Amino acid sequence: MKNSLLKHINLPEDLRQLKADDLPQLAKELRNFIINIVATKEGHLGASLGVVELTIALHYIFNTPEDQLIWDVGHQAYGHKILTGRKAIFETNRQLNGISGFPKRSESKYDAFGVGHSSTSISAALGMAIASQLKGEDKHHVAVIGDASIASGMAFEGLNHAGVTDANLLVILNDNAIGIDPSVGALKQYLTNVKKGTEKQDNIFEALNFDYSGPIDGHDLPLLISELERLKSVKGPKFLHVITTKGKGLKQAEENQVKYHAPGKFDADTGELISKSSSSQQPPKYQDVFGETIVELALQNEKIIGITPAMPTGSSLKYMMEEIPERAFDVGIAEQHAVTLAAGMATQGLIPFCNIYSTFLQRAYDQVIHDVALQKLPVVFCLDRAGLVGEDGATHHGVFDLAYLNCIPNLVIFAPKDAIALRNIMYTVQLGINFPITIRYPRGRGHLLDWKQPFKRIEIGKGKCLKEGKRIAILSIGTIAKTIEDVITSIEQKNDIGHYDMQFVKPLDETLLHNIFKKYESIITIEDGTIVGGFASSVLAFANTNNYKQKIIILGIEDEFIEHGTVNQLMRLQKLDAQSIKRAIENLFVFLDAINNS
Repeated sequence: MKNSLLKHINLPEDLRQLKADDLPQLAKELRNFIINIVATKEGHLGASLGVVELTIALHYIFNTPEDQLIWDVGHQAYGHKILTGRKAIFETNRQLNGISGFPKRSESKYDAFGVGHSSTSISAALGMAIASQLKGEDKHHVAVIGDASIASGMAFEGLNHAGVTDANLLVILNDNAIGIDPSVGALKQYLTNVKKGTEKQDNIFEALNFDYSGPIDGHDLPLLISELERLKSVKGPKFLHVITTKGKGLKQAEENQVKYHAPGKFDADTGELISKSSSSQQPPKYQDVFGETIVELALQNEKIIGITPAMPTGSSLKYMMEEIPERAFDVGIAEQHAVTLAAGMATQGLIPFCNIYSTFLQRAYDQVIHDVALQKLPVVFCLDRAGLVGEDGATHHGVFDLAYLNCIPNLVIFAPKDAIALRNIMYTVQLGINFPITIRYPRGRGHLLDWKQPFKRIEIGKGKCLKEGKRIAILSIGTIAKTIEDVITSIEQKNDIGHYDMQFVKPLDETLLHNIFKKYESIITIEDGTIVGGFASSVLAFANTNNYKQKIIILGIEDEFIEHGTVNQLMRLQKLDAQSIKRAIENLFVFLDAINNS
């Protein structure tokens, strides 16, 4: 058996000391290294396995970090991290205080640009390339982008600009016909035809003034190295089309690319998934509550439409796509298009449910304001992954939506406290509304087993009293209500604590708030979003406007970017776990008693 090569590779300069004939062995070792760690530590598997040869070739041919390498999204950057000084700590990937699951500028000089959302690499690399020209630097700039990501509008904006420059930019299309779910759209069909050699039209990338080469086999290391070496001497914008297999090297990951995008724990030898031990019956994930409910409603209401930008599995819109495919649309990585598509449908009397992860709706902010809210169109935004999402970290937490939506006129904002409330608000809005509404809910499971209750209409803009009290009122929004309910039962002064599920951040239930402020000595607001501009800000503004003087304690996400860790770890750090909430309530009682006794 050959001696290990990877053992001696800590940085790209070590890699460049190898003979080209040794690189296939290194690729095998790197692939096994990734598989063995992700099998136990979890993470994004398939994308990184698919670019092992490309990763090695890029660092072998280009003088990184002097030459700048940008990975789009970053799901595929595990091999890059291992070869750039993070091999010894790679097992901390996506763990609290460990390395990030995505390229991150503050983590390594080899991470030339921080990524996490798709389709940014071409624009970023072009910006670097133009900067190098202006500074008189002779260096290379490489953007690696997938076939799903390149279909996004921003990627085309970057291509369009790059094509009229003479910037030293190389765009590499990693074409594996899949993002998280299979790629969709006319561009996918075009790329398929190019690969088959049946495309008779002009090459779209050559038409954009790129020097196009390919498609070539992305797992053929000698071919990759030869072509990259050739492209180093080609001036101006260049485009290399590389064909890869997502999950390459692990049979199950190749055969089930959606599941093995981020499979959880699995057996490194067999590839078989390791099921998490659980009781026979569990509450559903919120995404599945959405997915099952929209099908149930759409079968009764032919006006209901489902839309998602490249997340049919993650959002569970796949259920509607399977049951009613003519009314469910995956539009690809195109959040801006998804929102305005929904707006167009709403003008024609349809009821579009536009399902987007909270963090990705940020990419369509202007469309929400200009195309939906300004025209008061009844689009239903279902924001999955709201709040802290865990190991994907700062680029993926859905903690800003309450704040960035709160300032938009005409827009209603609702956060269900449980699966029943999610079902009921979906039922309510499809009965007919004349305004846009956002429904936000978290990643993961709720707590209700018996959640498929008969539908009940929810009154827009009304909160609910969950428990009457005497001295302290807790105002919550969303699913954190369950934690609060559990905390209250553990406090000695439980009879003095009232709990109110406000349900709507906008419009606030001002009638209920007047009653609360007139009754209670002090108020605590709790939300799983940023406290700057969110739910608490609205409550504080209400109190100020109406000259209420009670002490108001606000609990929520601090004014900072939250890094990666488990949701429970991050909730503790943000003082939103049960123990921290209990401490805040008990400290408030001490404060009130001291004031009353002074």
